[in-house]
Amino acid sequence: MPVIGWFFLVLALCLIVGSLLILRDNANSMRIPKDKMEKILKRKAEMEARDKAEEDR
Repeated sequence: MPVIGWFFLVLALCLIVGSLLILRDNANSMRIPKDKMEKILKRKAEMEARDKAEEDR
């Protein structure tokens, strides 16, 4: 394989690994406000109750 091919291969691998590292570092920095989290949990409870009611039929 020519040198330019190896260069592009290494560049692509570096971009993928770099993106994954950045994603890992930013994973915990995105906090959800309390009011939105309460809304999410309420909606989740409603959906679980609806699923349980459908299973009981």
